[in-house]
Amino acid sequence: MSLWIWLLIACALAYAWKIVGYFVPAKFLEDPRTSRIAGTMTIGLLASLTVVNAVVSGQGLAADARLGALGAAAIALTLRAPFLVVVIAGAGTAALLRFLGWS
Repeated sequence: MSLWIWLLIACALAYAWKIVGYFVPAKFLEDPRTSRIAGTMTIGLLASLTVVNAVVSGQGLAADARLGALGAAAIALTLRAPFLVVVIAGAGTAALLRFLGWS
């Protein structure tokens, strides 16, 4: 099948999943445990996506400036820096490491 068919199937499945969400009983959604689990899953998924994007290049693993940038951003987050400072620290670290030849 062509890429467009797969794209249309993915769109239909995403829309169907959204529609199914309307059929979940409100009582289930009001449970504090449900919202805590949903919040924790969201954090875990975003963290894993960030790490995968930082260490994967094509079909293999790569230790390059992205990994250093992720480390700098993690340190800035640990120090409770504002989000803009975290982004600037990560970008600046990546730029510095690439300038020094660690691509």
